[in-house]
Amino acid sequence: MTFPEADVPPALRTQVAELQDEAWPPDAPSAPGTVTHDPALQPVSMLLVDGAMVLAALDILSKQFVHGGESYRAAGLSTVVTRGTARGQGHGRRLVAAAHEAMAAMDLDLGLFTCDRPLQPFYESAGWHQLPGAVLLGGTPSSPFPSDRPGFDKVTMADFFSPRGRRHRAAFPHSRIELYPGEIDKLW
Repeated sequence: MTFPEADVPPALRTQVAELQDEAWPPDAPSAPGTVTHDPALQPVSMLLVDGAMVLAALDILSKQFVHGGESYRAAGLSTVVTRGTARGQGHGRRLVAAAHEAMAAMDLDLGLFTCDRPLQPFYESAGWHQLPGAVLLGGTPSSPFPSDRPGFDKVTMADFFSPRGRRHRAAFPHSRIELYPGEIDKLW
């Protein structure tokens, strides 16, 4: 199921918040029904649902950015989560692969995001590719949040969807990519 984040039905939104709290325990539980992303990033939620139960969820965030003097339309994965009791059954991979297909059908030049290094093979199995040596600069220009900051062990994953994106693919490995998604979604 795919919805703009703000339009996810309340019962499903509550389950997604519970899954996110399970995966990334907050100091206080998320208030059910809250949106988690900056609306300027046009968040779209994708859910894998069995009956009334959310098995896995993720969000796709989008924005324009400039790299090497060229403007690109990009989207990335955020808050990818699978219900703890449903892990190891391929649900997350199925949803991430569906998101890859959905993003390829959008008017995007590329898909781009970071993940923890141990998750690289998982994302590769769903169609994504590592951008060797690439660092995403998150946050804002005045308050950057780089993916290579101390204590992080992130890799940058990508795929190039448009002919223009594919032509400029070589500009991205071993570079610092000024994505700057803002203060709410420091890195998507």
